[in-house]
Amino acid sequence: MNLNLDKSLIQNYKSAAQIARVLTENWVKENAYCPNCGEVLSKFKNNRPVADFLCNKCLEEFELKSKNSHTIGKKIVDGAYSTMIERILSKNNPNFFFLTYDKSTLEVLNFLIIPKFYFIPDIIEKRKPLSQNACRTGWVGCNIDLRRIPESGRIFIVRQKKIIDKNIVRENWRKTLFLKNKKGESKGWIIDIMTCVDKIEGEYFTLDDIYRFEEYLKEKHPKNNFIKDKIRQQLQILRDKGFIKFLGNGRYKRLVIKE
Repeated sequence: MNLNLDKSLIQNYKSAAQIARVLTENWVKENAYCPNCGEVLSKFKNNRPVADFLCNKCLEEFELKSKNSHTIGKKIVDGAYSTMIERILSKNNPNFFFLTYDKSTLEVLNFLIIPKFYFIPDIIEKRKPLSQNACRTGWVGCNIDLRRIPESGRIFIVRQKKIIDKNIVRENWRKTLFLKNKKGESKGWIIDIMTCVDKIEGEYFTLDDIYRFEEYLKEKHPKNNFIKDKIRQQLQILRDKGFIKFLGNGRYKRLVIKE
């Protein structure tokens, strides 16, 4: 994997947005692979409304977002809020590639994938409508709030210029596949518990540590009157799927994402 962006492609471009698009899309086409099956990706035609890349073998689709930055940041700017919510709830929601690069050196710094299974309405932040002076008055955009995506849903292929072994990337991807069959409230619960576990410092935690999120979870799931029962149920799922290890007597160990 070559982390250098190909500057020979941008000699005829002046727009900063076009330059960024050409550089990053070409890099993904030449260097990325499908985390599901390991095959190379092909590029969709420009201006396709949903996705940018396709795996011709397993038909997984991927959308690319990129920015000139040394860090991933807390949020990713996306398009129209209503369109994004509609896509999340549809059957053909693409996976999400996010790439950061250094504009001065034209090097890729970070490249990660967020599996589509982690996209729920809660992670989409609604922006304020554009003002009356804007060309698209009243248009409402959105941000993807990375803070609301569990660590397991941020699978790095490149992290601070370190290339992660392909087998490890694919293993981390496979661990998330159980979410594929979870829908609506069921998916929301398991992602919420994953996020709670991530907020606890250290490798080890207790059931009481998770119970401290009871009020937070009650606000998110007001129709559920048995929050602690639900917490224990979701922890059992995470244990069975290899995300945590039960040590006995209400004690758990977080099984970190490999790199």
